[in-house]
Amino acid sequence: MAQKRLVYIWSLRNAAADKAGQHINYKAEARYMPSPLEHLVTLLNEGPLGEHLVLDRVIFDDDEGSPADRAKLADYGFTPRPGGAWFYPPGLTVQGRALNDLLTPVPSTYRRLPLNDPRRASGKHDFEERLLAALTDVQADVVVLDGLLVILDELVRPGAPFARRIYNIHPGITRDGSTHQRRGAYATLDALHGARGRKVVNWQTMEDIDVPVVRQTGASFHYVDNGIDSGEVVADVLATDIDPEDTILELRWNNFHRSLFPALERGLAKVVGVELGVAHAC
Repeated sequence: MAQKRLVYIWSLRNAAADKAGQHINYKAEARYMPSPLEHLVTLLNEGPLGEHLVLDRVIFDDDEGSPADRAKLADYGFTPRPGGAWFYPPGLTVQGRALNDLLTPVPSTYRRLPLNDPRRASGKHDFEERLLAALTDVQADVVVLDGLLVILDELVRPGAPFARRIYNIHPGITRDGSTHQRRGAYATLDALHGARGRKVVNWQTMEDIDVPVVRQTGASFHYVDNGIDSGEVVADVLATDIDPEDTILELRWNNFHRSLFPALERGLAKVVGVELGVAHAC
């Protein structure tokens, strides 16, 4: 059976906020924070998914010409440096290839423009055209987004070349009607507030209201449409208990290991038709 070509797309600045590839303070001890990409590498190297998928490219949209992106990546940079911090261990290989060799920048440069600038629409179109070219170049079969801080539009419209082939791994439950639903960029922080009986209704002002306490969260692997984490769910896992005293990074670490990594594996297994036993976890 021929392996399907897998392309992974992420925003480095989102992984930087998670302290990916670094040790974090966790309940008075140090714990290593693996990224979903690093866990995917483990799955492909050591599990049955590697027989069905080959990782061909790792695309990031960060813009080295953006002062905001440079500030967010100050501790990491835009490429691995000898002795410098990076998002996964130096020398990491996937299926016999150096992971660093798969890194491909496709910067979303339109984000430099003000939100009301009329040139943003054409800039966004250009970005998606460049993404399309990169995916077409490697003949991608499966595309996984992880913390991509851009909402795709043209690439995921019905009838587009990669429609229903692009998936997202999200650190929250996205199903309609779920009392645990946490969509959007603030999903983990939203869950942490929920465990304290609060709901932020305006993230700019941090205005919040009282809500029933919800002390559990999870993760979802879902199709990408042009909404915010609104695509059809392929697999989700609700297995992360929340301590109201958690920091955001402590909760992130817990949710990665208990829900997101299993959801990533189960989602990809469904995509390629692999039957899993016990879900692989770090």
